[in-house]
Amino acid sequence: MNTPLSRIPSLHPAAVHFLFFLVATLAALAAEPKPLPVAHHERGLPAALAAAKRVVFLGDSITHAGTYVDFIETVIRTRTPSWKGEIIDLGLSSETVSGLSELGHASGKFPRPDLHERLARILARTKPDVVVACYGMNDGIYFPLAEERFAKFRDGMTRLHAAVVATGATIIHVTPPVFDPLPIAAKVLPAGRESYPTPFGGYNEVLARYSAWLVAQRAQGWDVIDAHNPMAAAIAHRRQTDPVFTFSKDGVHPDTAGHAVIAHAILSAWGLQPDKNELLVTLTANPDTPLLQLIRERRKLVMAAWLTATGHQRPGVAAGLPLAEAELKAAAIETKIRELK
Repeated sequence: MNTPLSRIPSLHPAAVHFLFFLVATLAALAAEPKPLPVAHHERGLPAALAAAKRVVFLGDSITHAGTYVDFIETVIRTRTPSWKGEIIDLGLSSETVSGLSELGHASGKFPRPDLHERLARILARTKPDVVVACYGMNDGIYFPLAEERFAKFRDGMTRLHAAVVATGATIIHVTPPVFDPLPIAAKVLPAGRESYPTPFGGYNEVLARYSAWLVAQRAQGWDVIDAHNPMAAAIAHRRQTDPVFTFSKDGVHPDTAGHAVIAHAILSAWGLQPDKNELLVTLTANPDTPLLQLIRERRKLVMAAWLTATGHQRPGVAAGLPLAEAELKAAAIETKIRELK
């Protein structure tokens, strides 16, 4: 399959402006010193990914939104068109790996789902070769740093790692994105309170600690990709010229450009050259390219079916098609993907 960029139509002026913005952001990011360096591979996918028949992404609402997952799959298929693997996104909104939930979450309608309630079913049913897990944003439940909550995060992440490894699969951890208090400055709360009905203003310091702990697990042989620090560096760079710049209007959920920064960190660690020919930024500026559209369509179809098939405790998630029916539809989409020239 040749590069799908040959099928990209002329960009709308607003998209061109966005493309230049993202080029500048990622170029600055590449030039930033990395306080927590990521290992880069120079030749194609890492061995475990190259050989994988199925890759499962786990995470919270950011992974459930799936934009960074779509970018990753599109770049993989463009850079390594011979890859025959399948990517399944099983991110779940509100979820934690720590098992914690703040009182009154979702206006008291339901507690945060705990990944460990469904993890065994996911591993047994999907039988992944590789699991990519991005947790942390919800795990401190938007409170100041506390050892009890931090310990729950560490324990939950360690249990996740052990459960995946026990199946013979490879697990790749991704540090959580940035919490940005600036766009919700009127709502954030100071330290010293007993409860936090809205987030603690310094919550990103909690995520920085969680991220640093995850990266430190490389010394134990864990495969960890740092998305947190690259996103923080990109925000800091943009605010040099735009003091109110943000990737997330609600402080939590990244926009398309924020998802591109996450994807950039992962793709770079996997040696897939997301900057070459401005592939990632062009896809980000024009999300309606044929390949990206088909990948997005397939992801949503398969995600809904697998979430339903494996079960979860998050209300409000629309049921997917029966798995067999979804797989037939997904196979038809896959045929269209492979026919793209």
